[in-house]
Amino acid sequence: MERDTKATCPFVEDSFSRFSSQSNIYGLCQAGDQELLAATLKGKVVCFKYQDFRQKIRPVAKEVQFTYIPVDAEIVSIDSFNKSPPNRGLVVGITFIKDSGDKASPFLNIYCDYEPGSEFNLESIAQSCLNLELQFTPFQLYHTEVQCADGYIETVFLLSGHDQRIHLYKENASLHQFEEHPVERLFPELQELPSNVLWLDVLGLPGGRRFSAFGCQNGCVGLALVEQTGPEILQTWRLQQDSPISTVLLFPLDIRLEPEPHPSADRNRKSESYNLLVTSTLEVAVVYRDVLACGMSQPVCFHESDQYDSVLCALVTDLDFDGHREILLGTYGQELLCYKFQQSDRGQGLWSEGHFQLLWRRSFKSPLLSITYLDLTGDGLRELAILTLKGLHILQHSLSWTADLVFDCLTKSLPLHGEPATQAASAQNSEECFDKARDCRDPERKEQDLIGH
Repeated sequence: MERDTKATCPFVEDSFSRFSSQSNIYGLCQAGDQELLAATLKGKVVCFKYQDFRQKIRPVAKEVQFTYIPVDAEIVSIDSFNKSPPNRGLVVGITFIKDSGDKASPFLNIYCDYEPGSEFNLESIAQSCLNLELQFTPFQLYHTEVQCADGYIETVFLLSGHDQRIHLYKENASLHQFEEHPVERLFPELQELPSNVLWLDVLGLPGGRRFSAFGCQNGCVGLALVEQTGPEILQTWRLQQDSPISTVLLFPLDIRLEPEPHPSADRNRKSESYNLLVTSTLEVAVVYRDVLACGMSQPVCFHESDQYDSVLCALVTDLDFDGHREILLGTYGQELLCYKFQQSDRGQGLWSEGHFQLLWRRSFKSPLLSITYLDLTGDGLRELAILTLKGLHILQHSLSWTADLVFDCLTKSLPLHGEPATQAASAQNSEECFDKARDCRDPERKEQDLIGH
């Protein structure tokens, strides 16, 4: 149910899958191209995808029986990735805590099938388990690519724990299993942490460098610039906030540069800066601008982001297809907030007088825990998957809104040029696009029927 919004939310809810028990902020991940895995605290993992039934696309939520997860286990976190080429296969990691009576026993299970033809079969993968007992309570399970000494790119798991450490798990290809390695060998920036890390994010940069960011339980935020060859730490930054950090996200953002004084210069020159989004349980969300040049000295706050209880999750992506990213915040107060950076024309430099404006918000019936954006239906339009305390919501772009956008783009297209035959074919294609756009804009057409086609 939507309440007062700055603008209309351009998404409509397609489905909701209720879970038998609640999940948490680490409970959702993408598995392959068009599937989601959602974990609940009572040891259940649900696979969500769309299937074609009688020429209609229908949502399906099915429990996957992952082996070696006891019935009394509480799942803490889940993550998955496709192996970096030339290797093949889907890898799923699940952390859980088993109630052993006198004490709780934490584990990390890593699932991967090496049999040819089964590397991406989720049912087969769920039966191929490496069971690792942990000596710490696990938090976020995160994967990232790393450049190894032999020049190959490899994907590894990073797991934060209550022991104020990050643990690294890397595949041993010859033994067909994952092993723990000292984190300082590949991630020296993740040593000597000031507190338990609640959220971690890594972003690769051109030229073999990377940014690593972490947010801690004590409110500390850390950022490091690293040369991956070596690896070697080039620069580090840290700051202290007053509440636990719920999310850190590194992302690029296009910004306009000052116009050149020469009259023939491009008046709309753009540059890409790297930025760090930080959300916490009590304070407003903030983006630290152009961290490559400014570190964490240039913050921009998100007004009203602290008005809906704690921000628990965030996503940075282009939702309106204009080439510029929006920022979504999900709150414990059951609100989804959408912000976009608005740069002032009066600015005299990068980011001058710019701010993040709240575009719209949408209400849910329970707290939001995790957000992801992927094409579940295979129709070229991605869906928003929102994990809440009660279950999984799938939001789709409003087809009337999308058709309006296509219609506007077509009406603004340049005149056709070229040979008469090419002009005729292009005109026919444009006319067909206009017809389809008009059909989608017809309010009497049902969106679900359109999706089925």
